[in-house]
Amino acid sequence: MEDARAISSSGYVFNLATPEDDAALRRLLRENPVPGVQTLTYEREPNYFLGSSILGPVSQTLAARHVESGQVVGVATRSVRPLFVNGEVENVGYIGQLRVEQSHRGRWLVPMGFRLFHQLHTADSINDSINDSINDSINDSINDSINDGAATGYITTIIEGNAEAEGILVEKARRHFPAYRRHDRLFTLALVVRRPRRVTANTFEILSGDEVGLHEIVAFLHAQGRRKQFFPVLSAEDFRGDVTRDFNVADFAVACRGPEILGVLGLWDQSRYKQSVVRAYGEQLARLRPFYNVAAKVIGAQPLTAPGQPIHFAYASFACITEDDPSVFQALLTQIYNQAAERDFAFLMLGLMESDPLLTVARKWLHIPYTSTLYTVCWQGDEAWREKLDGRPTYVELATL
Repeated sequence: MEDARAISSSGYVFNLATPEDDAALRRLLRENPVPGVQTLTYEREPNYFLGSSILGPVSQTLAARHVESGQVVGVATRSVRPLFVNGEVENVGYIGQLRVEQSHRGRWLVPMGFRLFHQLHTADSINDSINDSINDSINDSINDSINDGAATGYITTIIEGNAEAEGILVEKARRHFPAYRRHDRLFTLALVVRRPRRVTANTFEILSGDEVGLHEIVAFLHAQGRRKQFFPVLSAEDFRGDVTRDFNVADFAVACRGPEILGVLGLWDQSRYKQSVVRAYGEQLARLRPFYNVAAKVIGAQPLTAPGQPIHFAYASFACITEDDPSVFQALLTQIYNQAAERDFAFLMLGLMESDPLLTVARKWLHIPYTSTLYTVCWQGDEAWREKLDGRPTYVELATL
């Protein structure tokens, strides 16, 4: 096998990025926006690698360097994380953050990048690195399920409207590319944060995470999360470390009826190391922006972010509700929304799949929608993993994409 850490072709060198590449990676992200309803740059200031830990126990950044100029002109990430698949724990890969410098597109950078990713996928050395990262405190049944480090399959998301990415990766994929297959649609709802909402009376109470206890919350997430395809598997230690960097356990809202947990939802602010910066608005939203800003002032919301500025938002994360009870979800979302309002966020970002029954509840809130497609990604010979997926609703943690 070739060295799975570096290959070269036609004036480019491809290898795994190191901390010395930090400034070059941040420049590439800053100068190469992603089109959509808004044209955005997904940035990693002040240090690219601060945000890598939340992608999973293994996070690898592939950098393509132009030999003549010495510039990093392409980047993509491959991460592997434990997720529930058909109710069992598996190591699932995620391929994301594909960016190529405009002037270097169409030069075999993507095919060569996939060649290196395939080498990393098949390299025996990854087994030990992932197994060492799986936390010992997670319960024995979950530990026993993670029996090797190689990813059993991959998922990825592509923003709808990004025709270039869909063309290269899906519609006109080269023969040696992994096969992308549509699995579900991801609806990202940017809930417009206004004044705190009134909390209605319920037959249960809403407590904070530190009032309930982290181990109790983790046990609930393990018990109920397995009902959703690709729900994250996290240990108590994960919530104390870099895997959930800047997430505070006190920011869990927990619905309880006596000692029984009915649902959880968390507020996660990642702005210290990840930013979504507006570069331009699409034609329709650009026309509506002046009217939106006037209406926002009337209803107590913030105006749409000016081009060149980061969107001030937090994520509503780890949505897990027993039997997808809409009243429990509505109460938890209200609590997290109010926390976002108290901290002066402009938007609360919530990601739910089309197959998720909770989406119906969330869509009733005032929001700006963004739609992506979730794909399963399999190299030749790995298709059995895709074929075994059952029909349960899907959940991917938006904050870790």
